[in-house]
Amino acid sequence: MQKGCPRLSSNVGLHKVPFDLLADAVRVLHFSFIVFVVGGLAFVVAGNLRGWAWVNGWWFRTAHLAAIAFVIVESWFDMPCPLTTLEGWLRPREGTLTGSQGFIEHWFHRVFAYEVPPWAFSTTDAGIGLLTLLAWWYFPPRRRHEAKRPTA
Repeated sequence: MQKGCPRLSSNVGLHKVPFDLLADAVRVLHFSFIVFVVGGLAFVVAGNLRGWAWVNGWWFRTAHLAAIAFVIVESWFDMPCPLTTLEGWLRPREGTLTGSQGFIEHWFHRVFAYEVPPWAFSTTDAGIGLLTLLAWWYFPPRRRHEAKRPTA
């Protein structure tokens, strides 16, 4: 008979779970960031065409511009993504098998991690950045006190 908590002495101990959960949380955050960068631009354009005032909010637009600027700088200087680096640091910790994939890992890899040349990402990032700047000019962001006044 084994003494102590059997879960702590097994291969799937409690001390190993937080790293997997943290790595999954980082992956979800990374996916959310990608959706914000790409989807944010789509929302700005579609929202302006449909009359949604919130898409021109100063904080939303500034956060979106900063996000795409970060991605472009990261891409041009061939810097590793900090979220990818953090997830890579968390995954092999505490006996996590890097060859086995969970549900999130499997589908994220299938959707986003296919082989393309690095220039394709840099070009795409720059294109999204250019479109973001054009949207900033064509649909300028508004601060709260600059709300549209009704016309008589």
